[in-house]
Amino acid sequence: MWGFLKRPIVVTADINLSLVALTGMGLLSRLWRLTYPPAVVFDEVYYGQYISFYMKRIFFLDDSGPPFGHMVLALGGYLGGFDGHFLWNRIGAEYSSNVPVWSLRLLPALAGALSVPMAYQIVLELHFSHCAAMGAALLMLIENALITQSRLMLLESVLIFFNLLAVLSYLKFFNCQKHSPFSLSWWFWLTLTGVACSCAVGIKYMGMFTYVLMLAVAAVHAWHLIGDQTLSNVCVFCHLLARAVALLVIPVVLYLLFFYVHLILLFRSGPHDQIMSSAFQASLEGGLARITQGQPLEVAFGSQVTLRNVFGKPVPCWLHSHQDTYPMIYENGRGSSHQQQVTCYPFKDVNNWWIVKDPGRHQLVVSSPPRPVRHGDMVQLVHGMTTRSLNTHDVAAPLSPHSQEVSCYIDYNISMPAQNLWRLEIVNRGSDTDVWKTILSEVRFVHVNTSAVLKLSGAHLPDWGYRQLEIVGEKLSRGYHESMVWNVEEHRYGASQEQRERERELHSPAQVDVSRNLSFMARFLELQWKMLVLRSDDSEHKYSSSPLEWVTLDTNIAYWLHPRTSAQIHLLGNIVIWISGSLALAIYALLSLWYLLRRRRNVHDLPQDAWLRWVLAGALCAGGWAVNYLPFFLMEKTLFLYHYLPALTFQILLLPVVLQHISDHLCRSQLQRRVFSALVVAWYSSACHVSHTLRPLTYGDKSLSPHELKALRWKDSWDILIRKH
Repeated sequence: MWGFLKRPIVVTADINLSLVALTGMGLLSRLWRLTYPPAVVFDEVYYGQYISFYMKRIFFLDDSGPPFGHMVLALGGYLGGFDGHFLWNRIGAEYSSNVPVWSLRLLPALAGALSVPMAYQIVLELHFSHCAAMGAALLMLIENALITQSRLMLLESVLIFFNLLAVLSYLKFFNCQKHSPFSLSWWFWLTLTGVACSCAVGIKYMGMFTYVLMLAVAAVHAWHLIGDQTLSNVCVFCHLLARAVALLVIPVVLYLLFFYVHLILLFRSGPHDQIMSSAFQASLEGGLARITQGQPLEVAFGSQVTLRNVFGKPVPCWLHSHQDTYPMIYENGRGSSHQQQVTCYPFKDVNNWWIVKDPGRHQLVVSSPPRPVRHGDMVQLVHGMTTRSLNTHDVAAPLSPHSQEVSCYIDYNISMPAQNLWRLEIVNRGSDTDVWKTILSEVRFVHVNTSAVLKLSGAHLPDWGYRQLEIVGEKLSRGYHESMVWNVEEHRYGASQEQRERERELHSPAQVDVSRNLSFMARFLELQWKMLVLRSDDSEHKYSSSPLEWVTLDTNIAYWLHPRTSAQIHLLGNIVIWISGSLALAIYALLSLWYLLRRRRNVHDLPQDAWLRWVLAGALCAGGWAVNYLPFFLMEKTLFLYHYLPALTFQILLLPVVLQHISDHLCRSQLQRRVFSALVVAWYSSACHVSHTLRPLTYGDKSLSPHELKALRWKDSWDILIRKH
């Protein structure tokens, strides 16, 4: 029983020292003096704000991508004990002592460092030589733009890490498929592929490009699998099911999980609340929730309400009126009804309150028991502060002449009777007897006399309307739009019949306890939709650029300038690597076209295994470059050089593949191979020289003289900052 004690316990392990060395060099290049500069660098000013929101549990909305990337950065802040208290108001601001700079920049730096050995493994899994794999890793190691981007509190290095992890995992899974399908390692790498793809998409929507590429490659391989006559139908079905679960179901579940954690963490009201619906705002602690908590759920005749437009564009606003009337004659010569103005006002105000009146009763209070308003009921909306009824008629709206003017009716004792009856339609009703509910119900008001629908046009009124938003009556025949839909945000049961008492009531807060929590899926769908349709200000930036400028490195970005010396950090690539990568792509495309034409003529220049290896490398590397670069030509947004970095990494992977192919298959003699190898060594030495020369602009730890800075401006389009003393 104790026989094993008689022999020594021996553990053997295969350690790839090249992999260890590459990892060590990657860590050294990315972590060295990571806290420098101790100031806000470029987009850290934005990501830092989001980290502070996480630390304070304050809700925010960022249209640049899903929340996983922000949570990764926030994790660094949490591990460093950051309390979120720092004013992220300008680039170059010195970090205070409570900001753990090293921790905040650690995770992007680790992602950048680990991308170096990962490039090595990817080329090996493609079945190219150790030399080619080392070449890819060393190019990743010395690429200045990748070093700069990974040493800061930015997300591109994390995105690149998960892109490469997805490719590596799929290749390992694909290689396992050949000899041990359904083994533990087979399941592990397949699952990890789906997880990595989901994480890439969860960091930035750009991650979707690589995810689509992996799905396409997996679909082609699955198609070949279906045609394999050695496999039974059940076996093929199991293969397809496993791929569907790992590459479709798991990424979707993980994507939902990112939002679930995001919404669990950010439960407090914040500066972006007004972009969201009233129901979403009411689900957050503080803010609107503090106002609406305990409001009556069912709207009754006599209820006092504020009505928020669901569309919320160009800004969220509430149905509003005030004492001022429309001008008798507009600037264009058209006349108006001279009735009381009705607008949409983007701020909380006592003039946003309306009373839901029963047309058959004179009282403006809720009866006992309350009589709820239902879908299809006729109502009058009485403005709380002026007691005039919402009205529309066959008079052109001030800025939308094809729509009707909406006003609060003033009886001028002329032949223009009040037309103030509206039919309530609950858009999201479950049945035709549904009750109008606070926050939850989305409603339309259809004018009984003209069938016009109360609508926010979105146009800003002139100065006579205080630049508030125009409200019109839109004919139903012109279609449905969210600008016609409203919801009750604040609500109380009116109890005062006298106008003076009612005005005091309107000024006081409402308090009755009713809970209305949104489900996670409802909050997720709303947040996801807002992220997709919301567009931040895409005005031209000094360092914005076009995709055509990226390939030849005709642009750069000045990230940081020392406040007193000429030390500076630039996002500037290694021009030897960038130009070589573009040439490698062109060579790959030309060679592939040549081989395809020759194969069509039944001339096989490459053995079948070498051809399949060449095609797979092209699909993943050249395809990875294409899907991460070409879509930017279709985007109408402000673009920067760092958007090209994911595509660049795939170029770098392709470069040694093309070089090895030339050496193995195009160099016919030993002498040619030796000459070509010498040229490759000289080329790599020049890339190292360029990397070292640009090092002061990569790390920013050395102050250069104006003459030295001018010497680094190799292209006239590069913006190198030179102080004028």
